Amino acid sequence: MQLTRRKMLATGASTLVLAGFAGLPAFASLTDDAIAALTGGADIGEGVITLTAPEIAENGNTVPIEVDAPGAVEITLYADGNPVPNVATFKFGPLSASRSASTRIRLATTQNVVAVAKMEDGSFQMAKANVKVTIGGCGG
Repeated sequence: MQLTRRKMLATGASTLVLAGFAGLPAFASLTDDAIAALTGGADIGEGVITLTAPEIAENGNTVPIEVDAPGAVEITLYADGNPVPNVATFKFGPLSASRSASTRIRLATTQNVVAVAKMEDGSFQMAKANVKVTIGGCGG
């Protein structure tokens, strides 16, 4: 077999493609792993948290998010399509007047924004919102 320039390029390109697929975990699994680490594998309820996010964000660089969780001591926001899914953590003391927060986050693509709240009794609550991004914010 004679090694030509064309065969060398084809071999190199296919090797890079295979190496790229084998080593990259899915971003959604990173979010699931982060939530499991936060909760310690405990059951997560739904319905207590109010997560407000736009259905369509015209620019992923600045997406307004509001979260309200009465009785929460900590709220963590995740974006399952970002390379680093943990976006923000808000901690509330016993004298906090309200257990709510608002911020602007950066989203890479259309994805779910997930809020997980640790409640005063040690249980966890979760809410999700899908945000469609028309212009990517994380290099997109």
